[in-house]
Order: sequence, then C-alpha cells, then structure tokens
Amino acid sequence: MFHPLPVFVGLRYVRSRQHKFFVSLITWVSLAGLALGVAALIVILSVMNGLASELRDRLLVLSAHARVVNPGLTALDGERALRERLQRLAGVVGVAPYMDLTALAVREPDMVPIQLRGIEPALEQRVSDFRPLLVEGNLAALQPGSNAVIVGSDIADELSLHSGDAITLLAPTVGANGTPEPRLRQFHVAGIFDAQLEEDNSLILARLADVRAFAPLTQGASGLQLRFDDPLKVVQYMPAVRAAVGAGYLVSDWTQDNADYFRAIRIEKTMMALILLLIVAVAAFNIVAMLVMVVNDKRTDIAILRTFGVSPASVMQTFITQGIAIGWLGVAAGIGLGLALALHVSTIVPVLERVFHFQLFNAEIYYITSVPSEVHWPEVGWISAAALLLTLCSTIYPALRAAATPPADALRYE
Repeated sequence: MFHPLPVFVGLRYVRSRQHKFFVSLITWVSLAGLALGVAALIVILSVMNGLASELRDRLLVLSAHARVVNPGLTALDGERALRERLQRLAGVVGVAPYMDLTALAVREPDMVPIQLRGIEPALEQRVSDFRPLLVEGNLAALQPGSNAVIVGSDIADELSLHSGDAITLLAPTVGANGTPEPRLRQFHVAGIFDAQLEEDNSLILARLADVRAFAPLTQGASGLQLRFDDPLKVVQYMPAVRAAVGAGYLVSDWTQDNADYFRAIRIEKTMMALILLLIVAVAAFNIVAMLVMVVNDKRTDIAILRTFGVSPASVMQTFITQGIAIGWLGVAAGIGLGLALALHVSTIVPVLERVFHFQLFNAEIYYITSVPSEVHWPEVGWISAAALLLTLCSTIYPALRAAATPPADALRYE
C-alpha cells in the first residue's frame, strides 16, 4: 500500500548534502547522461524528420500525388469524362493529362538519356508547383505545334543549352512489323528549370500534343495526374480513386512510387534511435551504481526505520523514489535542452559554421544546403517514456538490496 513517508524520505535523500563526494559525482553524471541522451534523441530524430519532409516536398514538386495510367486512353472524350469524374472526388484539387516517354537528347557531339513528359500547361499548374522552379522561360511558350521544350538544369548543363537553342530528341519505337524504327524530331529550348533533385533535373517538358505526335502512346505511359489537398492523406483518398476509374487502369500514388526512399529513412531513424538509447541506458546503469552506494551509506538509517516498524516494501519505495526523482530531473532537463536545440537548428548551425569555418552541406554537392528540423511530439513522448522506464528499471535492484538489509547487522557496531 502506498504511504507518503517513504516518498518524503526518498526526496530528502535527493536533496541531502551529506552524501559522499563520489556518490554525489555519480548522481550528477547520471543526471547529465540522461539529459544528454534525451536531448540527442530529440534533436537527431527532429533533424531526420526535417530531412524526410524536405525530401518529400522536393519529390512532389514535379511529381503528382497519384497517377491513373491506361495505355488505351487515347480518345479525348473518354479522357475528359474520366478527368471530370476524378475532379469531383473528395480531396482532389487538380487533375491533368500527361504522357511519359523515354528518349535520348542529342546535341552533337553529346547524347544523354532523358524522360520526356507531355503536359497541358493550363492544367499542369493544378497538379504541380512548377513555376517557382523556372530559371529561364515560362510555361506559356509550350504552344501546340511549337515543338518547344523546357529542360532540366542537369541536361542544360551537360549539353550547354540555353533558351532558343535547338535540341534533337530520339525516341526508340517499334514498327508494325516488329523492327526498330527510331524517330527523330528537332525541338527548341523555351526554358530551363531547376528542381533541385537529380531525378527531376533529367526531365524535359513539352506540349502533350507534340509528344503524342512524336511517338505513339504504346511506347510510353499515358494517363492522368492527380493532386490532393493533403499529400499525407493520399492513402485515405486512393480507394475512392480506384472505385471511380474502375478496372483496367493502373493506379499508384507517391508513397508507392517513392517507397524505397522513405523505407530507408525509417530504417535509419530506427537504428539511430536504438543507438542513442544506449546513452540513456548507460546513464541508467550509473543510477544503479549510485543507489547501491547510497544504500551502503544509509544502512544505519534503513535499520532505524525498520526498527520503527517500516516495512521492506516502504524501504524499497524510498529508494525507488530517489532514483525516479533523479530520472525525472534528467529527462526534464533533456527535453528542455533537446527542444531548444531542435526548434532552433536552422539558426544554430549557421553560427557554428561561421565560428568553426566549416560547411555542413556543400551547395556544390548537396541539393539540401540547410539543416531542417521538424519536432514530432509523439516522438518526444515515447523518448521521455523510454528514459523514465529505463530509470525505473535501474532502481529495482538497489531498492531490493535496501529492503533486504537486516536491521541487527546494520546496528551491530553502532
């Protein structure tokens, strides 16, 4: 049964200044270890959350939240009816047709593989945030029959392209008799964009009609792109999309298309959390050593309490209270320090770079040049709970040892 006296005594032991120096030192080391471990977990997981969000945002700049693909979708009337049907679904904010085609970009003497995407500029703006990425030109230049293209910055750099330059595209098609029939067509560069992502920078955008005239639909993926009001709710919206399009269509969303990226991030976060929890575990083991020393130092006090009728369970409660109090202090300090750092990483890192003359993310190497941070409160909760649980477990052995102290042996030489 719970009794307030052991709790009071345990808290008095925490505040006591009569501990031996070595015991006090281990107490402070344990408290600091818990605080640093909790803070490190919060900061590092927050930074990894920020990097995952930054990657997701960059992936979705030119990629739709979902795609509906059907190689036989060639009739404009059928395509328009399906587009209107999808547009009426809950959560859908934009639907646009597209066509993807693998081709080669040729500008003597260089040749590079590219992904040619046909779009409708007026509708494309509903499904992708393209305009802020333009370095040169604009989407209005993609007029029907103009053979104008907007190229990614990687292709422009590799082929030394600028607005107004000519570029030849080669599409490997197959004729009716099964023989290869590569198609060539000359386009002119109407703009350059920088998606700040390697995959998207190898993309070339053209008018959908020009791409369909360049190569038959059977040589590429053709369908509709969808954008939702919240990309994180895409899994909730997809059943309605599949029901609306019916059978015979291939439907996918951005979580499936980029599953490998985010699976790798989840594995890294899990392993990092387990490694950093070892810091908290070491601090918890320090609490074990500290409490064992306190038990040895307080054998006389324990014996006196026992002679006054205090039960072994109450003695256990005293030392468990002392260990948990230290754990609470350490975890609270760690949460405060961790949140202070995690919420101000973008300010702290540039200061450290200036003071110590280093650059964490070189702009010439990395697309992400700053350190993003995103605090997830459920993660802060489980980090705190895990640290407190380890602290609680560390108090059990010393408390059992204190409860098993024979009063007669402790008072024999007093």
